[in-house]
Amino acid sequence: MAIRREQTLARKPLPEPKNIAPSESRRLRADARRNYDKLIEVAAQAFASHGTAASLEDIARRADVGIGTLYRHFPSREHLVEAVYRHEVEALCDAAEELSRERAPDEALEEWMNRFVGYIATKRGMADSLRILLSSNSKLFADSYGQVPVVLSGLIDRAVAAGTIRTDVDSTDVLQALSGTYSMPNSPEWYDRSRRLVRLLMDGLRWGAPKIRVSQKT
Repeated sequence: MAIRREQTLARKPLPEPKNIAPSESRRLRADARRNYDKLIEVAAQAFASHGTAASLEDIARRADVGIGTLYRHFPSREHLVEAVYRHEVEALCDAAEELSRERAPDEALEEWMNRFVGYIATKRGMADSLRILLSSNSKLFADSYGQVPVVLSGLIDRAVAAGTIRTDVDSTDVLQALSGTYSMPNSPEWYDRSRRLVRLLMDGLRWGAPKIRVSQKT
């Protein structure tokens, strides 16, 4: 299943290597950061497509690093899953601000909902490992996922204020409808079907919107 692109773990600063120039030390830290970010990016795509059965060796190869580099950053598969989950939530929340700057309110909402589908695809792929993490680190989900309803509510409020979606929208209802894609049967059509659901939701949200009603009358 294809996925489109999109809070990494809090990390202690890398120790300063000994007997090398400061500029070389900065370069090594930058290389380590790039490797870390690339591993997260590739792992998110792999988990969305193949689940947590995705080969860590293949993830390292596609990130153009050795398997030893992967394990230095992520000592276990669960560490990698946790980092990917945090990153996906952070990217989803950051996207709301970016889209709000660049697009009309209803268009920003629609694109964010499409990105939410991508987030769900990755989360479905990590389901087994996430269940293990939930049993041992419920704070991870409270801290991370709790941001998503706030972001969605802000996008909806902005679109309502602009008159481009109807005024009787409850963001909790919208989130529940979107989250329903998580439990849809797994199939090659899952991603396209989920995006069609977003279009249907947006059609419903735009129906009867004040700005659209005025446009139709003129």
